[in-house]
Amino acid sequence: MQISEDRPENNQVSVWQRHVGQLSTWQRGLFLLLFVVIYFFLRFIIAGIAFFQFVTLLITGEINQRLQLFSQGLCTYSYQVARYLTFTTEDKPFPFSHWPQD
Repeated sequence: MQISEDRPENNQVSVWQRHVGQLSTWQRGLFLLLFVVIYFFLRFIIAGIAFFQFVTLLITGEINQRLQLFSQGLCTYSYQVARYLTFTTEDKPFPFSHWPQD
C-alpha cells in the first residue's frame, strides 16, 4: 500500500517539523523558561513588599513612598512578564527593554 503525499496526516507532520526546526521557536522557549523563573521570584518580592509596607504602616502610620514608587514599576513589570508568558505580546520585558516607569 502506497501512502499518498496529499494525505492530511503528511501535511500536518511537515508543518510540525517546520515549526520544530525553526530557531525562533526554540528562542521563544528559552525566553519562556527565563521569564517563568523571573515571574516566580516576582511573586515573593511583591509579597515581601506588601508585608514590609504593612509593618511600616503599623509603626509609622504611613507607607514608604519610595518603596511605593518602586512597587508601581514592579507591578507593571509583572504584568508585562505575564503578557509575554501567555503569548499576548511578543515584546520581551526588562532586561530586553526598559524598566517600566509607572
